[in-house]
Amino acid sequence: MEGAIPSTGTSRGLETGWALRRGVRTVTITALLAVAFSLLLLSGKQRNLGQSTGCDFPAIFNFGDSNSDTGGKSAAFHQIPWPNGITFFQKPTGRYCNGKLIIDFIAEKLGLPYLSAYLDSIDANFRHGANFATGGSTIQPLDVRTFKQGFSPISLEIQLSQFERFKEQANELYKEGVNSNIKSKLPKPEDFSQALYTFDIGQNDLDAAFKSMTVKQVAELVPGTINQLAQAVKRLHQQGARTFWIHNTGPIGCLPFQVLDFPPQTENVDQNGCIRSHNEVAQEFNRQLRERVIHLRMQLPDAVLTYVDIYSARYSLISEAKKHGFGNPLTYCCGHYPDILCWRKTIVNGTEILGTSCSNPSAYISWDGIHYSHAANLWIANKVLNGLFSEPPTPITEACRIPLHL
Repeated sequence: MEGAIPSTGTSRGLETGWALRRGVRTVTITALLAVAFSLLLLSGKQRNLGQSTGCDFPAIFNFGDSNSDTGGKSAAFHQIPWPNGITFFQKPTGRYCNGKLIIDFIAEKLGLPYLSAYLDSIDANFRHGANFATGGSTIQPLDVRTFKQGFSPISLEIQLSQFERFKEQANELYKEGVNSNIKSKLPKPEDFSQALYTFDIGQNDLDAAFKSMTVKQVAELVPGTINQLAQAVKRLHQQGARTFWIHNTGPIGCLPFQVLDFPPQTENVDQNGCIRSHNEVAQEFNRQLRERVIHLRMQLPDAVLTYVDIYSARYSLISEAKKHGFGNPLTYCCGHYPDILCWRKTIVNGTEILGTSCSNPSAYISWDGIHYSHAANLWIANKVLNGLFSEPPTPITEACRIPLHL
């Protein structure tokens, strides 16, 4: 009937409207299912990496300088002698400390043994990782200036090459079916993608520059240095690394030797007696590092990157030293500057004298004027490893999990 035509048109319009709504609803449901599926895959990935109580890291691979060196420099150049190690190990272990470093507390927190230095071939066990850090190392490759100042030629670039060779050799040995004794001292091939990769480096880049440059010139070096560190993260990611724990640099202007080497004017001293300008450069280094980590998260969406604010943790301790049972934060325990440095020998009036330890190292934040004491490292580790000073604020035991809000 002709009179029914308008009604049919309206019906078709309604049908079209319902069809559109059904289409939108279908797309919405599909999108929600896709998100749910992605979360399920992510959850599965996290379960593979860690148990419900935390991440089950099978190994740690560390890159850094003397703040995390567990024997690399001793193996490559010369033994770091007594009284280093006096508090905990009761013997020299290649650590610039009277006891444990933050990397040691990281290993303890994750239920893993202390890391053997990659360069140490004597009684080394790499089953649960390796430490490529070397005292005096820098992010930037060594140049004539830093070489003359005595810094290590084993820069971050060299450490990465060492890791790549280590991984290649370990995987080859597994493929060749070597005996169980050799395998027991090497990571499994699948461990490399499930391991924790830690960085604690950058202080020497600033220290070396401050020895021969103005504050402005040092600040101008920061972007290139940060870029070098970012490239290192990408390079490891290409090797299968997925979980990164990245320390920023500490308040270099508060190191006792910095204060003694660069007697500041009154206007360049902060409320704790630290060199303000040096700390400001360190803070700028950290600001740029934080921004680069944020950018890396976008570039490497399948990786988990934790930015750890070591600067704030250390400066907090220095600012409240007395409250936490320490003495003057700008003093140190081992040696006597500038004539007798810690563990080094010198001749005074015809007599050989060794720079020895104070009677109570636990009362000092600084062990030797450059490196932190066992007690200070313990305090800092307790603050840092629970996520209080990290972005995202995640404990290291949960560092394998990708935060959904990032």
